[in-house]
Amino acid sequence: MALNSGPPAGVGPYYENHGYQPEGLYPTPPAAVPSAYAVYPAPYYPPTVPQYAPRVLTHTSTPSSPTQPKSPPGMVCTSKTKKVLCITFTLGAVLAGAVLAAVLLWKFLENKCLMSGIECGSSGTCVSPSHWCDGVLHCPSGEDENQCARLYGPNFVLQVFSAQKGSWHPVCQDDWSEGYGRAACQDMGYRNSFYSSRGVVDDSGATSFMKLNLSAGNADLYKKLYHSDVCSSKMVVSLRCIECGVTAKMGRQSRIVGGTSAALGDWPWQVSLHVQGVHVCGGSIITPQWIVTAAHCVEEPLNSPRHWTVFAGILRQSFMFYGHGYRVDKVISHPNYDSKTKNNDIALMKLQTPLTFSDKVKAVCLPNPGMMLEPEQPCWISGWGATHEKGKTSDELNAAPVRLIEPRRCNSKHVYNSLVTAAMICAGYLQGTVDSCQGDSGGPLVTLKSHIWWLIGDTSWGSGCAKANRPGVYGNVTVFTDWIYRQMRVTFLSPPPRALHACPEAQNSGGCGGPAPARARRDRSRGQDSWPWEASADYALALLGLRLTLSFLRETTQPASTRSASGSCSPPGAPRYLL
Repeated sequence: MALNSGPPAGVGPYYENHGYQPEGLYPTPPAAVPSAYAVYPAPYYPPTVPQYAPRVLTHTSTPSSPTQPKSPPGMVCTSKTKKVLCITFTLGAVLAGAVLAAVLLWKFLENKCLMSGIECGSSGTCVSPSHWCDGVLHCPSGEDENQCARLYGPNFVLQVFSAQKGSWHPVCQDDWSEGYGRAACQDMGYRNSFYSSRGVVDDSGATSFMKLNLSAGNADLYKKLYHSDVCSSKMVVSLRCIECGVTAKMGRQSRIVGGTSAALGDWPWQVSLHVQGVHVCGGSIITPQWIVTAAHCVEEPLNSPRHWTVFAGILRQSFMFYGHGYRVDKVISHPNYDSKTKNNDIALMKLQTPLTFSDKVKAVCLPNPGMMLEPEQPCWISGWGATHEKGKTSDELNAAPVRLIEPRRCNSKHVYNSLVTAAMICAGYLQGTVDSCQGDSGGPLVTLKSHIWWLIGDTSWGSGCAKANRPGVYGNVTVFTDWIYRQMRVTFLSPPPRALHACPEAQNSGGCGGPAPARARRDRSRGQDSWPWEASADYALALLGLRLTLSFLRETTQPASTRSASGSCSPPGAPRYLL
């Protein structure tokens, strides 16, 4: 969080992360030699990904033209023989690579819905994941609208989507049990997580409910639900799939730019995302295995999970060098993210091993639809970002109070002049003083409502830090809640959940009392040994075979002078800069 001035009015998203930079990391540069020419500042261009200072000083080298050695006399015949052998070997390699790629691609194409969406039961129709639970029947038998549950409002009221009426309805508490609650949590993407299920008074004004039909026997949970205009208990189901939004008492002020240091347990969902031992971005814990961050943090070349390590429950960056980090299994950026405008600036990280929750490590609650926020809702921001504009990232975790700023005011010509979209929210103060800054990207913007902390934003961009009329801009998490649940639910690397009870109908209905997601049912229909990750591995191997073949062809046919003049010494897929 910063207190400095930035670029002139009208300049859009421009600051990026520079990573944690401890004092004394680089040697003092030698004194500059006076020049007879005037020095002009280089023009500034916004980087597409976070930039970092190199740890190893590099020197510019002058490319030299390679000289072709003279062939000794009497070797002409040998050179022709080598050329023939090289061509023969190349053709053989191309043929072998093409055969391998064709076999692997053929096997991959058998699983036709892997890339185009989810298969509709036995019909074989492929439907995009974005069309599931959207109120429109895309599958012939309506499977895409059969298992659709969500949590509504600050009381976590369970609602089920009715394809018949095209609307969401609360579930009546009558005859409800904890087993059904666990099944609904699994269907929303909380694989092995359940916290509580209870009845609360319905305050949504609903006139139609979903009730359980116990005479349906061991049928699927969603097949047991039917419409009713009467709920005898006058109570609806409140479902908590995970304990979230709980923190230690807040007894102190803290600052990013304009606050003070945080204490352990104040912000237990805050994580630090490292690349090669350097803090790059912040993030927020939403389940033991899922982290929310910003999409601009994971732009190429940092979109590979192998680059990232997650640290949780540690306040100081200097302590993280000796702490236990968690490796990342998957990085998912929003498909509609725009790197130029920072629209839809949100991403997810799935950890290889789940976090162990404690007083220092907990989840923050995702915002439920139906939550009403005030135009100037009090919020908090936190992170290890710079404490002043163009400063170094902080060693300590800082936090500060801010307020939401109405979109109309934030988009006025004196502030951001219509740069803020519906997928963004502004927070801070128009007079400046408190703001997020470089190094805070991806970190949380949270608010306290109904005694629960909710994640309503992820730090995205801003013009300067803590400048007047230049507040911080955050990804609007309330817009992305459905997308987040969809990624948690429809992840083909996850094995299908087990049914809660065994029954004869389990194979067709997806389980007794614990329906498996449509994705899991689709996978089982292919055969006992046909798992989705096998298809993805085949596809990756096929592409790898094609890439290796094409790379070999380029290397053998391209002149040596052209290859050496490229100046590229980075291995394929590795970052093009040194950390």
